[in-house]
Amino acid sequence: MFQYCGAIHIHSLFSDGTGDLKTIVKAAKKSGLDWVIVTDHNTIDVEEGVFEGVYVVRGEEISPHSENHYLALGINEVIEPCDNPQIYVDKVRKLGGFGFAAHPDEGVTVDENGNCIPRKNSNHCIRWTDKKVKPDGVEIWNWFSNWADNYDDTSLLTKAYSFFFKHKIIKNPSPLTLSWWDSLNNESENVVPALGGVDAHALLIKDYLIPLYIFPYTTCFKTINNVINLKEPLSENFNEAKKQILSAVIKGNNIIINKNIFKDIPEFLICNNENIAYCGECINLEENTTLKIKLNKKADIKILLNGKEIFKTNDKVCTIKVTKKGKYRAEFTYKGRGFAYTNPIVVK
Repeated sequence: MFQYCGAIHIHSLFSDGTGDLKTIVKAAKKSGLDWVIVTDHNTIDVEEGVFEGVYVVRGEEISPHSENHYLALGINEVIEPCDNPQIYVDKVRKLGGFGFAAHPDEGVTVDENGNCIPRKNSNHCIRWTDKKVKPDGVEIWNWFSNWADNYDDTSLLTKAYSFFFKHKIIKNPSPLTLSWWDSLNNESENVVPALGGVDAHALLIKDYLIPLYIFPYTTCFKTINNVINLKEPLSENFNEAKKQILSAVIKGNNIIINKNIFKDIPEFLICNNENIAYCGECINLEENTTLKIKLNKKADIKILLNGKEIFKTNDKVCTIKVTKKGKYRAEFTYKGRGFAYTNPIVVK
């Protein structure tokens, strides 16, 4: 397999971001990204192509004012938001596109016992409020939303900590979102894919003598990434490469990582006598079907079957015999902080 690292959920000058295409490409290249998907609010005006070796693909964040934002990929026309998310979910499909519910549980933080923890700030939350409307996929981890959920503005000291130690308050995706994603997968024969988003805006604060960029693109691009697995190298032809990138994301051929926490990319696969399956793929259950994980250094590894934990260890290597059909995925944590989440592999 060939692996390529990219960032999704980016805003430019065409909506509420502060950077033009050149700025975004420069930051992506500096951050070691191979590709980016720009999803401006209610527009697809950003230019696509290969710039300085970075593949730039455009999508749209369909953005009603208060809730149910939808990351639409693979569309060639703007889809207008409305109060009923089912309308634009269906419109994306009709146009041959694919969509992901954006930051679906923003502002709803729970502790280890499932108790809700209120935000310590008054920032507006934008959630996927109608869980009866089923998206094609789920943004299970959004860096900016995760930061906002943990931002404490109760004092000058807590504000300073939230900004200067911003990466330390990013720990894990919402358990509520992971649970919803698992339930969607349990209701579907196919993989309901997940992605991680940076929600990069490079916000400009003009309240001080010197204007400040809050979370510039380079900062965001070095956090939550999507590592796609391809069976062929990324094409030098942009249109072909675009198909490869979108196909991988839509099929769930990606691992979501936060490389600010742990720079290792886990190897995650299931194999039998004749075949190997990676994230988003299927494989038949045979007598010697085996799930394998490999890391460069020890971390906490959790394996789930149909959303239920079936195995846990702290190690660099993990091998378990697969005896049941279903959807297998893995979560990885290091020193209590999540750093990698795989899409499922289906065992039939």
